Amino acid sequence: MTHSPFDSIDSFIAAVAASYEALPRQLKAVAQHIETNKARMVVTRITDIAEACGVQPSAVTRFAQRFGFSGFAELQDLFRRAFRETTTPAASYARRIRTMVNAGWLPDAPGGVLRQVLLANQGAIEEFEQQLDDKALKLAVGLLFNAGDIYVCGVRRSLPPAAYLTYLLQHTAKRVFHVTGMGGMFAGQINSIRKGDVLVAFSFTPYGKETLACVRAAKARKARVLAITDSAMSPLAEGASAVLLVKEASAFSFRSLTNTMCLCQGLFIALASRLELDLETPQEEEGITHD
Repeated sequence: MTHSPFDSIDSFIAAVAASYEALPRQLKAVAQHIETNKARMVVTRITDIAEACGVQPSAVTRFAQRFGFSGFAELQDLFRRAFRETTTPAASYARRIRTMVNAGWLPDAPGGVLRQVLLANQGAIEEFEQQLDDKALKLAVGLLFNAGDIYVCGVRRSLPPAAYLTYLLQHTAKRVFHVTGMGGMFAGQINSIRKGDVLVAFSFTPYGKETLACVRAAKARKARVLAITDSAMSPLAEGASAVLLVKEASAFSFRSLTNTMCLCQGLFIALASRLELDLETPQEEEGITHD
């Protein structure tokens, strides 16, 4: 057997991320697909990747060879070896979901639909817990702790976690601004960000252009960026001071936000611990209580 150029999936993904900007357009598409579908790589065929990326199978082979593999088979073997070493709970959940489908529970029964959504999220939570990057989390909390003002941005699907994190952070003494872009005023709302401030930017494939514009504006003003996204090759990740990767479940073509919401809670509680907030005492102002 040919020796793999990488000893782990993480080291491979890190190498891809470091070289991402220099890759040709087709290879960038392959890189992002592999990074966002790591859990499926043990069974994915080269033609599946090519079709998903809109490229020829030869492009997938070139991608593998670009990173020192003899071809796609050797690249896939890296993922298969990791799978053999660690059996992921997500696999058992996937089998349970498939059993439900085969049993005819879906899509007619509303209870069956909800069970599939719940099972998909359970599997995603288990996988997310296994893949947590503790160093990145510590760095992210440090950014928030040392921030002057905190700006939070996320549009469309990313709006709920952005709004929720804004709400949570308002329980601290930090000045927190939710960049909503109401009335088309994204530029005006982000314009006051300055050096020493932090922008928390949420965005997932296909990535909101408004959020990317806010990230560019923050960098231009020497503010730091905490990117919460789904890929190390995400445009948000480039030049960010900290990057937190979140993979969500998908059921009936709808992607969940469960892991992202859990991440928001974890970030806030970790920050509150450093700030020594009393989380057991509700804050009240002029008859307004926080749930």
